[in-house]
Amino acid sequence: MNTYLIIVAVYFGIITVISVLTKRLASKSAADYLIAGRNLGVLTCAVVVASEWLGGMSTIGVSEKAFSTATLKPILYNISTALGMLIIGFTVARHYRKEQVHTVSEMLAKLFGSEVRMVSALAFLFAYVVLAFVQMQTAASVISALFETPWVYSVLISAVIITLYTYFGGMHAIAIAGVIHLFVMFAGLGIAVAVGLNEVGGLESLRQSLVAQGAPENLYNPFSGGVGYAWSLILGGVLGGMAGQASIQPIFAARSADIAKKAAIISAFIIAPFGILVGLLGLIAKTGLFFDVSSPASPLFDSTMQAINPRMVLPTLLSTPEFIHPVLGGIAIAGVLAAILSTVGPVNFAVVTIAAKDIYQGIINKKADDKKIVSTARKLVLLVNLTTIPLAIWATGAVLSTAYISYGIRAIGAIVIILGLYGSGWINRRGVIWAFTGGTFAVLANIVLRILGVIQIQDTYIAVGSALFFIIAGQLYEKWKRNNPSQNHNEQS
Repeated sequence: MNTYLIIVAVYFGIITVISVLTKRLASKSAADYLIAGRNLGVLTCAVVVASEWLGGMSTIGVSEKAFSTATLKPILYNISTALGMLIIGFTVARHYRKEQVHTVSEMLAKLFGSEVRMVSALAFLFAYVVLAFVQMQTAASVISALFETPWVYSVLISAVIITLYTYFGGMHAIAIAGVIHLFVMFAGLGIAVAVGLNEVGGLESLRQSLVAQGAPENLYNPFSGGVGYAWSLILGGVLGGMAGQASIQPIFAARSADIAKKAAIISAFIIAPFGILVGLLGLIAKTGLFFDVSSPASPLFDSTMQAINPRMVLPTLLSTPEFIHPVLGGIAIAGVLAAILSTVGPVNFAVVTIAAKDIYQGIINKKADDKKIVSTARKLVLLVNLTTIPLAIWATGAVLSTAYISYGIRAIGAIVIILGLYGSGWINRRGVIWAFTGGTFAVLANIVLRILGVIQIQDTYIAVGSALFFIIAGQLYEKWKRNNPSQNHNEQS
C-alpha cells in the first residue's frame, strides 16, 4: 500500500469517526442538525465560513487556471470572495442572525412573503446542485490522480466519502471537521509551496523560467487579465456570498448577531491567502521541472480528451516523488481533499437545508415536526449525492467557469436581499419573483449562447443586469396598476 493512500485513508477515517460521534448531538432537533443549535463561537464560525470558500475552486480550480494561463490571475477568486465576506460582515450578517432563519429563502419570505420563498428556493437549489457536482468533480480528480482509478470510479468513491461526511452529524460535524480541515490545508500546502520555491530557486527564478516559456512579464499581477475580467470576479465574489446558503448557513448558526458579524470579517483573512499558495503550485508545475507537461507522455495527458488536462495539475504535482517526499506529499494531498470536503460538506448541506426547510416544510408538509424534518434531511443527503453523481461524470468543463453559473444565480439573491433590507422602496414582491425567474433563465440562455459562440458575456453580468431589469419592471408594473385601477379591475373580471 502506497504512502499517499495510507495518509489519506487515516485522515478521512478520523473525520468519518467524528461525524458518527456527533450523530446523537445533531439528532436532537432540526436546528441542531441543520444549524448546530445556533451555538457556534466566533472562531469556529469564521473557520466554517472560510472552509466553504476554500474548496474545489480554491484548489483544483485556481491551480488549473494558474497552470493554463501561467499567471496568478486566478487568485482573484480568493481576493473577491474575501472582499465579499468583509462586506457581508459589515452589512447583512447581523440581520441574518437576528431573524433566526435557516435559509436565505426563509429570510426573503420575511421581507417579501411566502411566494418569494418558493421561487427563490428553486433558483437556489439549481445554483447549488451545479456547485455540488463541480465540487464532486474536484474531489474525483484528486482521487483519480492519486489511485489511478477510472473517472467513473473516482466519482463514485467521492460520492461515498461525501455522503458519510454529511449524513451523520449535520452542521455539528461540518463545524468540527472544518477546524481540522483548515489546519491540514494550510500546513500541507504551505509545506508544498516552501519545498517548490526552494526547488525552483525562489519567486524571481520561477518568474524568469515561465517568462522564457511565453508567460507575461507581470505574471504575478492578479489584475493582469484586464478590468473586465477582474471586475466580473470581484462582482461575483461580493454578490455570490451575500445570498449563498452554504457560506451564510454558519452565520445562521452563530451564537449571536455580534458573533455572526465578527466571524464573517475574520473569515476574509483566512480566505485571501489560500489562493496564493495553490496558484504558486500551479505555476511551479508549469515549469516542467518535475514532470512532462506538454507531450502525450505527460502524466497530465488525458487519453479521452487527447490533450493535457490541467485539472490534474495539483494532485499530480503533489504525488510526484521528484517534487516532494511521499510523506509530505501525502499530507499536502490530504490538505487538498480536506479543502474540497470542507466545501463539499457545506455545499451539499446547503442543498439539503433548502430542500428540507423551504421545499419540504415550506410547501409539502408545513406541520412537520423536528423529528420528521431531521429524518427527511438525512434522506435528502442521500438523494442529493445520487443526483450529482451522473452530473459529475458527464458534465465536464473548467471548474471555475462552471462554478460561476452558481455565482450568477446567487448574485440575483444578493441584490434582492440588499434592496429588501436597505432600500425597500425600490423593490416589490412582483419584482423579486420576476428577478429570480427571469434572471435564472437569462443565465441559462447566456450559457447556451456562449457554447454556440453567439455571445461571450460573463454570467455574473447577465445575472446582475437581468435582475435589475426585472426589479425595475416589477416596480413600473405595480405603478401602472395603481394608476390604472379600472384596467386592473377589467383584467380581474
